[in-house]
Amino acid sequence: MTATPEPRIDCHVHVLDPARFPYTPDAWYKPLPMETGTPAQLGRVLDAHGVSHALIVGPNSGYGLDNRCLLDTVAQGKGRYKGIAVVRNDASRAELQDLKAAGIVGVAFNVALLGLAYYRDIGPLLERLRELGMWAQVQVEKDQLADMAPMLQGSGANLVFDHCGRLDPQAGVGQAGFAALLGLAGTGRACVKISGLTKCSNLPYPYPDALPYVQALLAAYTPQSLVWASDWPFLRAPDRIDYGPLQGLFEQLVPDATARRTILWDTPKRLFGFEER
Repeated sequence: MTATPEPRIDCHVHVLDPARFPYTPDAWYKPLPMETGTPAQLGRVLDAHGVSHALIVGPNSGYGLDNRCLLDTVAQGKGRYKGIAVVRNDASRAELQDLKAAGIVGVAFNVALLGLAYYRDIGPLLERLRELGMWAQVQVEKDQLADMAPMLQGSGANLVFDHCGRLDPQAGVGQAGFAALLGLAGTGRACVKISGLTKCSNLPYPYPDALPYVQALLAAYTPQSLVWASDWPFLRAPDRIDYGPLQGLFEQLVPDATARRTILWDTPKRLFGFEER
């Protein structure tokens, strides 16, 4: 990896600490020992790679609706971390306000895992997020967003999309779900994570079939509405992934230093409220 001086924020990591926070009995997937990532391990990984801050996403794996590990880590970070929580679809305004006060900036909607039907009636929750200035973090795959886009756009909520929209790498830039993602750029309140390329590629690292989609996102969203993320600790990865090569790949995808700094630092700092440490 080429050494780079720019500050950086990782906008999608998980913490998994089953020794201190046991997994819920009904968890749909219980991470394997090599997939765990404790708060201490996260801090060491970020330090080793020059990453000053991170947005921690509550995982459906292991914890489901249990946000205790997430909240504990955000508190330990003393400003280094912000969080995305997993909540019930009928979570109250008071619950969301409490989460916001604890450093949570948004709520995760994992449509790729739970399906469209599970999220049919989230209009009131999206409205509460909008009123509180919090983010709806949406993970869709293939053409799911084509179905959800009208509701998301009409909600007025701030929207952040995981993993380049988890498109079908064989279907082209014009596929319905990805076209809907590009269309939401015009709202001025949507952003996309350049992350999880293994989830939108049929080829091994460096995922060359994902390049046209990253280029389309750069053109539509511009660096002012794009952020970078590693997806550490790489749950259910189809093959080995290492943090350093992902940083090197990002430098290849975004060779312009000014654009790279904007995506790595300026945009996530502005959108998610990080402060310099």
